[in-house]
Amino acid sequence: MNSVTEKETERTGYGLVETQSYTFAEPPNKFRLASQETLGPITLVYETYGRMNSDGSNVILVEHALSGDAHVAGRHDPSDPKPGWWDMMVGPGKALDTDKYFVICANCIGGCSGSTGPASINPATGREYGLDFPVITIADMVEAERYLLDHLGIEQVLCVIGGSMGGMRSLQFAVSYPDRVRLAVPIATTSRLSAQGIAFNEVGRQAIFADRAWNGGQYYGKENPSSGLAIARMIGHITYLSENTMHRKFGRKRVENGEDANGPDFEVESYLRYQGDKFVRRFDANSYLYITKAMDYFDLTQPSGNLTKELAGVKAKFLVISFSSDWLFPTYQSKEIVKALRQNGAYVTFAEIQTDYGHDAFLLESRQLTSLITNFLTYAVE
Repeated sequence: MNSVTEKETERTGYGLVETQSYTFAEPPNKFRLASQETLGPITLVYETYGRMNSDGSNVILVEHALSGDAHVAGRHDPSDPKPGWWDMMVGPGKALDTDKYFVICANCIGGCSGSTGPASINPATGREYGLDFPVITIADMVEAERYLLDHLGIEQVLCVIGGSMGGMRSLQFAVSYPDRVRLAVPIATTSRLSAQGIAFNEVGRQAIFADRAWNGGQYYGKENPSSGLAIARMIGHITYLSENTMHRKFGRKRVENGEDANGPDFEVESYLRYQGDKFVRRFDANSYLYITKAMDYFDLTQPSGNLTKELAGVKAKFLVISFSSDWLFPTYQSKEIVKALRQNGAYVTFAEIQTDYGHDAFLLESRQLTSLITNFLTYAVE
């Protein structure tokens, strides 16, 4: 099983990737969500890299973050300007070495990159779900992936790994399916979203609601709420960068022909507008609402209110990674996870990477991440 061609490209180190899909939960056997609502049919879009060995013991499940998708590495077409979002980590000779491992990444339910979400057609109405799409949780995302693993004949994954919301999903997978994962690598994440994190998400959602094109979420086939979604993305990008990175990249540098009350005067303004405009071309506003809510609801301390108690059943070995300048998911939140795991006698390695990149470091700090993850995958399985 391999969706990466043998022909290698000079730009990425390996070839083209095919997007695949799996549909399940066909009525009347619908998927029951944590809310007790049902959903079906469900399609998951996914990509695979490398080859699964005969006993299926080399599978690595990559969990994407809020704005990510299944396209983790490589290119769909030789003309694609950029490879997948974690190309620095996935491929021959990289941390997730596709000469050794079979790597899977699926777009989460609620997403907008091929998997079933608010922009999908509701079979009951023949129209897009919009806000009729049911509330989803991180646990629901993980449960849907379990169906995919069953479909692929995978009883246990060697490792589940992800950053930010992908780290939440990695933790949830280890909690929900302790017998189906050997190693877990949650990066730049938390066991429960803080009040500050929820607040930033809410401001982004309110920006979407305030867009005149919002129309109660029924904007499909009409004008999209692009302004609101762009502002939400701009807010997000501020939280992803550290103050040092902002100063180093932009400082108070002015744009050429600035001093326009309606236009950007400073390079940082131009950058944020560019990121917002780019995001609205590939993401759905309703998916943004649902996925940020799933992050808000995520709380591994429940139902008891005690993280140590709720992590008592995990069996995986852990590598927990944080970044010194990440103020969205600061290091103390990773240390809370480490403490709870160690109180349960779990095998845990912890590393705080010193970096100025902020939360985005999990997408940028390739050298240090590669060293940590390569060593963990090599020695923790023994």
